[in-house]
Amino acid sequence: MLLLLWVPEPAISAGGFDAPLFSSVVGEALDFLGPRTLEPASPRQFVLWGLNGLAAIDPSFTVDTRANLVRLVMPQRVLLEVRAPAAADLAGWTRTAVAFAAAGWDASPTIRAAGQQALLQSFFDELFNHLDPYSRYIAPTQANSDRDNREGGIAGPGITIGHMAMIAAVNANGPAFQAGIQAGQHLLAVDGHATRARDRATIARWLEGAEGSMVSLIVSNQGGRAQTIRLIRARVPPETVFAFSSGDIVVLRVTGFSNDTAQEISEFLDQVMQPGGTPVRGLVFDLRGNRGGLLQQAVTSVALVLDRGVAVTTQGRAARSNHIWSVRGGDLTRGLPLVVLVDGRTASAAEIMAAALADHRRAIVVGSATLGKGLVQVIAQLPDGGELFVTWSRVIAPDGWPLQGLGVMPELCTSLGQSALDRALDDLADGILDNARAVRQSRLARAPLPMARILEIRDACPAAIGTDVDLAAARVLIDDPTRYQAALVPAAVHP
Repeated sequence: MLLLLWVPEPAISAGGFDAPLFSSVVGEALDFLGPRTLEPASPRQFVLWGLNGLAAIDPSFTVDTRANLVRLVMPQRVLLEVRAPAAADLAGWTRTAVAFAAAGWDASPTIRAAGQQALLQSFFDELFNHLDPYSRYIAPTQANSDRDNREGGIAGPGITIGHMAMIAAVNANGPAFQAGIQAGQHLLAVDGHATRARDRATIARWLEGAEGSMVSLIVSNQGGRAQTIRLIRARVPPETVFAFSSGDIVVLRVTGFSNDTAQEISEFLDQVMQPGGTPVRGLVFDLRGNRGGLLQQAVTSVALVLDRGVAVTTQGRAARSNHIWSVRGGDLTRGLPLVVLVDGRTASAAEIMAAALADHRRAIVVGSATLGKGLVQVIAQLPDGGELFVTWSRVIAPDGWPLQGLGVMPELCTSLGQSALDRALDDLADGILDNARAVRQSRLARAPLPMARILEIRDACPAAIGTDVDLAAARVLIDDPTRYQAALVPAAVHP
C-alpha cells in the first residue's frame, strides 16, 4: 500500500454534540476526497450519501431531495428542510451535513445514545459504500493503533516470550538481536521485576516502553548463569522474511511488505550467493497468504532480482497518484531460476511483485489466482484524530493489465487437482503450457473490466489456499530446464 499523509490542525471536542468538530471533520474530509477519488463526485453526492448514516443508526429517519430542497423526514413530519447548495459548494454542503446531524441528534435518543463518534462513523460508512471496497474512515482509537503499527509497533527490545519466560524468538531487526540474545535463553527479570510465576502478557508489558528508553534484562547464558544486559527500546518492524533450504533450492517465505522487507530479502540473497557457499540451483519466493503492505518495498524487492524495467504503474485522477515505478538495480542472483508461489490470499504488494517478475519473464508463478487487490490508498489525518483511507489510483502491471479484481494468473495452476497438475507438468516436458490461453487473456485485459469477464478469466485457475503441492511443483520446474523454459511465458503470449 502506498501511504501518503495529509495532516490538518487538531480540534478539541466538548461534551454533547460538538458542531464545530463535526464541521471540521466533514469539511476536511470533503476537501480531501474531491480531487482524489478514482471516480469524480461532488460535495453534494458525498454529503447525500453520508447523511444516510442517520437512518443507519435510527431507521425512523429518511433523507430525501425534491426540487432544490433537502429534507430530514420522520414519520408524520418533516424535521428539517433546507435549500440545496450548488453541487460543488463544499462549504454549503458541509453546513448542510452539520445541520442535519445536529437535528438528528436533538430528535433521536437512539443517535444520542450511540454518540457523536458513532454518528461520524456511520456518515463515512454510508459515503464510502458508494465508492470502492477499500476506502474507509478509521476512528481515532483504532487510527492511533494503526499508526503505531505502520511505524514499527510499540517500542521494546524485540523479543517474544514463550512458556515459563523462555525467549521464544528474537527479532533480527531489534536491539536484543544486536546484543546477542538468543531464542532458548530464559528471561529472569525485567527492570528488577522477577519473571518467575508471571504470565506472558505481564512480562510483555514490562518489556514495552517509550522509544529510546532503557530496559534492563537478566537472562540466562549458555552455562545457565545469569547475565545482565541493558538495551535501548526501539520500534522494531516485524520480521517478514524467513528462509529455509529444500535440497539445493532456497525458499524465501515473505509474509508481508513492511519497512525492512526488501533489506531482509537482500541480506538472505547475499548469504545465498556467497562465493564458496553451498551451490544453489534455484530460488522460490513464497508469497502465499501474503496480504501485501508497502508498495515501495515490493518494488525494491523486485529490483533485487530484476536488472531493469518497469515494476508497476499507478493511475488515478490526482497528478501525484500517477507514477511509473521503474527498477535499475542488478540481479543479485545472477539469473538463478526463480519461482513465485501464490494463492487466493496473496494480495496487494505481493501481487505487484509476482506480476512484475512474471511480465518480465524473470520468474514462473505457481499456485492459484490471487486475491486481486490492485488499488492504492492515500491516508489523511482528520481533526478528531481519525483517518481517511481513500483509494486514489489503480495498480497496472508492466504489460498494462489491471490487478484489481483480476489478480495474478499463474503460469502453472495447482488448484485444479493433482491429475490436472500432473498433465500440465507432462505437457511442459513437451514444451506446451496448458494455461497459456488464460495467461494471455489476463495479460490482454484492460481497466475497467466487467466483473463477468474477470470471473471468466479467473475460472481457469480458481483461487485456493496453497498446499505442499505448490512447492513440489516448483521443485519440478527448477530441476528440469526444459519444463522451466516452457513455463516462462513465451513472448507470443504477452501483448
